[in-house]
Amino acid sequence: MNAAVRRPPVERGPRAAVVALDAARIERALAARSRYRYVRPRLVAEGAGWKILSANCSRKVDPEGGEIAIAWFEPDAGGRWRLHARDHVEGRWTLVGEGLTLDAALAQVCHDETRVFWP
Repeated sequence: MNAAVRRPPVERGPRAAVVALDAARIERALAARSRYRYVRPRLVAEGAGWKILSANCSRKVDPEGGEIAIAWFEPDAGGRWRLHARDHVEGRWTLVGEGLTLDAALAQVCHDETRVFWP
């Protein structure tokens, strides 16, 4: 057998399964959101957390209608989450909640009546 073809096994600690479950929970919640249900947001890794990207259908942020950042879920050391919204004018993330369960953070993003996340 060619040694160049063989790869060492990937180290998969207990955190790998939790990360996969977190991503699945976020994607499932996004499918049931109340704003912009006709677009398909994308979930990408951002640091130790997850970032939601979505098409800018309203063209308020990007006149070309490109993909924009919506929210960032950042895990904290205590097993809770910090939730950030993207400030598109300033070009930075703004902390909008901390010490949240993932369900509480998802509720804020998915039921965004004040358009903090979905401009």
